[in-house]
Amino acid sequence: MYCTRVVTDDIHFIGSSDRRLALFENVFPIPRGVSYNSYIVMDEKTVLLDTVDRSVSQVFFENIEHLLAGRPLDYVIVNHVEPDHAATLQELRLRHPETTVVATQKALDMLAQFFDAKTVENCRAVKEGDTLETGRHTFAFVTAPMVHWPEVMVTYDTKDKVLFSADAFGTFGALNGNIFADEYDFESDWLDDARRYYTNIVGKYGVQVQNLLKKASNLDIRMICPLHGPIWRENLGWFIDKYSKWSSYTPEDKAVMIAYASVYGDTANAADILANELAQRGVRDIAVYDVSTVHPSVIVSEAFRCSHLVFAATTYNMGMFVNMEIALSDIKAHNLQNRKVAIVENGSWAPASGKLMREIVSSMKNMTVIEQTSTLKSSVKDSNLEDLKGIAEAIAADFC
Repeated sequence: MYCTRVVTDDIHFIGSSDRRLALFENVFPIPRGVSYNSYIVMDEKTVLLDTVDRSVSQVFFENIEHLLAGRPLDYVIVNHVEPDHAATLQELRLRHPETTVVATQKALDMLAQFFDAKTVENCRAVKEGDTLETGRHTFAFVTAPMVHWPEVMVTYDTKDKVLFSADAFGTFGALNGNIFADEYDFESDWLDDARRYYTNIVGKYGVQVQNLLKKASNLDIRMICPLHGPIWRENLGWFIDKYSKWSSYTPEDKAVMIAYASVYGDTANAADILANELAQRGVRDIAVYDVSTVHPSVIVSEAFRCSHLVFAATTYNMGMFVNMEIALSDIKAHNLQNRKVAIVENGSWAPASGKLMREIVSSMKNMTVIEQTSTLKSSVKDSNLEDLKGIAEAIAADFC
């Protein structure tokens, strides 16, 4: 049975949500599921904007046939060819061989890699500035390479001032009937997932996102329709500002993230002592994570959010504890910059984790490593307590 929502007078939401999927892209935990958004415009010519993942294909095709009610499907605009948005394109072409696929040439080339030749027959390659008129609507195409694949474009409806933004402005999380961000308490219920989605999926490509934001600033955008998560029709500037900060690697909050790796609890004790010392000095936003129990995508997301980072790890097999190495390598891979960082190491006979953590952090752009550090020999001693107080003082001085 069909399940659609009206976006504007003749634009309809025809996507659906998957609450069974455990790992997005087989990497990122999504306990709240994920939505796969698609939109259809019922103009003089009918236009579908992106398809969906196979997991929600049944209701997707029911939605299309319900709205078309026997009309042909004239165009399908492919903003992004990643399979969670284009996996059902081949079946769509079988059901609607009359439709013309509209995409960048790079997208058409990549579709030919995923599907057989018939899928990319009857296609129209578009480039920056090209338009498609369908009656009341005129769609303008804006290329957005590496946000986050090379073929990506976004589509701007010049009539209703709607930006169909591909993966930009998306978020993890299934939609629960409400499809608009203003129908939720977004900051409370969605922002963490939106940040974790951006930082892990798109975070490496800050320069490219900044380029897209510059292009978008020249458009009169009154609504943003992403391919995942809620549609934005109110307070767009607030969410765009988040993207501006994340993509410029500007700390979102004046906050401290302490990420630790501990085998028997002593490094964890040092992390808790440091958090306590920071709190006593008036630092209110402190997040403490055990990298062995928290998924690296959360550590990456919080590293983007916070202005100050602390990494505390035991030495393991003469190197860095493996889960800390994964977390730090992931942060580096996502191109994080412009943070102040403190290092705490532990080692019962040959501490080495501090040097190795410092090397990774120092190889990243514009990272300031706080001079004060602490080396534990198995457990926290009085000298370590003084070191931790020193680190707390150095960090808290930036919060005054």
